[in-house]
Amino acid sequence: MVKSGYKQKKVINMHKIAEVEIQHDIMVANKKLAQRNQRILDKSGVFSVDVVGAIGSGKTSLIEVLIQEMNYKIGVIAGDVISKFDAGRFQKYNVPVVGLNTGKECHLDAHLVEHALEDLPLDRIDILFIENVGNLICPVDFDLGSHMRMVVISVSEGDDTVEKHPLIFKDADLVVINKIDIAQAVGADEEKMVNDVKMLNPDVEVIKSSLKLGEGVDSIIKAIEKFMNE
Repeated sequence: MVKSGYKQKKVINMHKIAEVEIQHDIMVANKKLAQRNQRILDKSGVFSVDVVGAIGSGKTSLIEVLIQEMNYKIGVIAGDVISKFDAGRFQKYNVPVVGLNTGKECHLDAHLVEHALEDLPLDRIDILFIENVGNLICPVDFDLGSHMRMVVISVSEGDDTVEKHPLIFKDADLVVINKIDIAQAVGADEEKMVNDVKMLNPDVEVIKSSLKLGEGVDSIIKAIEKFMNE
């Protein structure tokens, strides 16, 4: 009985090692595809933004506002478990849109984005917004080949959101704290959220916004344009 138990333990350990190795291989492959995606975008002169945020944070609404307010030719990749809903919202603005259905997956990856790029008229796009799946955990390690990552959160998620999901903010290039107009109503402290982000990523720009009132939109546009010109 002792020997049998020992063998079982060894198998479990080997299984864990195998999982780590497979995960490592997936990440290496994804990184290579992401680099290829960025070369394709660079060749076409397209600046891309990976837009990450939880469900209900306002990602889709923000992209809609940016489509209307930015003086650029814009394209969108709408990623979601079922993408037709958000993709349909973007199509109303007569911009190139590709919907990516992730099914059971809770994030986009470089391979999915690679196929979406094939279906976009990159020669007619200046900025490509890639709306990731509504999640603050799964997209962390998956580079898509974008030039910047914008993380969108809202006060309605709670002012401990940053503390609960630290990894997504450590590599963010821009953080938008949305729906500040209802902060008091939901008992959230937006300044705490700003400070929590800065603790994790001191150099990142954090913009407080209310898309409902139009607050912060100009600052978001300026921040994106700053990255475009770097």
